[in-house]
This record gives sequence, structure tokens and C-alpha cells, in this order.
Amino acid sequence: MTGSTTSPGVAVRRSRVPARRGARPSKRGAATPWLYLAPALVVLGALLVYPVYQLGLISFLEYTQAQVSGGKPATFQGLGNYAELFGDDQFWRVLVATVVFAAACVLCTLAVGCALAVLLTRVRAVPRLALMLAALGAWATPAVTGSTVWLLLFDADFGPVNKILGLGDHSWTYGRYSAFLLVLLEVVWCSFPFVMVTVYAGIRAVPAEVLEAAALDGASQWRIWRSVLAPMLRPILVVVTIQSVIWDFKVFTQIYVMTGGGGIAGQNLVLNVYAYQKAFASSQYSLGSAIGVVMLLILLAVTLVYLRLLRRQGEEL
Repeated sequence: MTGSTTSPGVAVRRSRVPARRGARPSKRGAATPWLYLAPALVVLGALLVYPVYQLGLISFLEYTQAQVSGGKPATFQGLGNYAELFGDDQFWRVLVATVVFAAACVLCTLAVGCALAVLLTRVRAVPRLALMLAALGAWATPAVTGSTVWLLLFDADFGPVNKILGLGDHSWTYGRYSAFLLVLLEVVWCSFPFVMVTVYAGIRAVPAEVLEAAALDGASQWRIWRSVLAPMLRPILVVVTIQSVIWDFKVFTQIYVMTGGGGIAGQNLVLNVYAYQKAFASSQYSLGSAIGVVMLLILLAVTLVYLRLLRRQGEEL
């Protein structure tokens, strides 16, 4: 008995050896995901970092058609382009219009997408397949094609919408708010399928027992969504919300095609179209770049604030 016993000191030394040896694989394992991500990070760096660098660089220079053609050298302006931009009343009007329009598009897209996602879980296989195919068809339609089709539907002379509603020769693109409403409908039409498919996949992952228990307790469909599904789907809703904010804040094609480049006297301008006009219509490439930098900073700020608020609520993202 005494020969088989081990002293406490020896036992402690033996227990410490595997712990020290096991620490090395954990460090190597922590670096393994970054090795797999390295090729993608290199590609993203080349495709994103360099263009953003060039965008920021041009925004600090005097860069017009004279500099592009080589007639004059580009000169450093510092914050002069931003001072000129922020001193322009039209920029602030366009910024406010862009924020309000993007917020309305995001809210409507999320409402339609989430409602149809819940509907998909309530219908049979054939109607579900038909709705999915119709939604994916809208999602796959190019923005130029979709905008042209919507213009034809709401055309003042030949559009079926005016005939059905009895509006005569009403022009939807003449008024500022009606034109924004028309573009909003087209943006929601081509954007809700992403929300619908993503949220539907999340709902299907929720255990059926949880929904059955809520229904047995007498909860309505709205209460089940608000108290059961929405909290469980919050990480998915975060993704689709941020994605929708980025997409809708950068709307260009729909506004440009459906309002003829920004509407009458620029009444339907958004920041993306405004930057295009400054850079290419007016050959003020430095001002167009400054608008692009402002848009980038706004989107980064909105995304970081949103994620920070969610982390304060205890969400793991």
C-alpha cells in the first residue's frame, strides 16, 4: 500500500504538465479561422479599402474636369470641399429627404416581409410555393426593368392603375410626395423577398412546441409574434434591418429612372443621385466624393449605434 501511494507534490506536478502542453493547440486553434478567412479578407481589402481610400483622397482635392483632362494639377483643398458642401442648403434638404425616404422604405419592407413570412407558415404547400416563386421573381428582376414596369403600370395615359382607381390622367411622378410614394412601392416590391425568405427560415427553426404552447395559452397571432417569435428571431431581424438600411439609403436606380434623374427641379433627389449629379453632370468630382464619404460615415454610424444598443440589451451578435 505504501509503495503504490504518490506524494502530493508529484501529483500536482503531473497534473500541471498536460495543462501546459494543452495550451499550445488552443492558441493554434484560435488562429485557424483567420487562416481560412485570409483569402477572403485579402480580396475584400483590395476591392473595398483601396476604392474607399481613393474616394476620401479625392474629397480633399480640387478635382474637376480640368484635372481629369490633365489641364491643371490637382491641388489640396483640405476641408474646403466639405465646407462648401455643408454650406449648401440643397445638400441639407436632400439629406433630410434621404433619411425620411430610407426610413419609410425600411419600415415598410420589414413589415411586408415579416407578415408574408408568417403567412408562409400558415398556408399549404402549393400556395406557399406560388408565393415563394412570385417573391423570388420580384427579387431577381433587375432594378431598371422593375422601375420601367412600375412606370408603365402607373402611366398617366396607358397605365392600368389609374383606370382601376378612376384617376384619369393623374401623373404620379409630377408631385413630389406621389413620386416618392411610387418609388417606395417599387423599392419595397423588390426588397421584401429577402426579408421574407430570411425570416421564414428563422421561423421554421423555432421549435413547434413553443408556438403550440403560446397558442394553447390563448395568445393571438400578433401576441405570438411580438412576445415569442420576435425575441427569438432578433439576431435575424438585426441582419435584415441593417441590410435594408444600407440598401435603401443608397437607392439610385429607382429614383433616377422613375423620376427622370431626381424629379422636377430636383424635388425627388436623394444623396446617391445628388452625388451623381455633382460628380458627372457638373464635373465636380471632389464634391461628389465628399458626398460619398458623408454617406459612408452615416451608414457606419447607424450600424454601430444599432449594434451597440442591442449589445446593451444583452444580445449576442
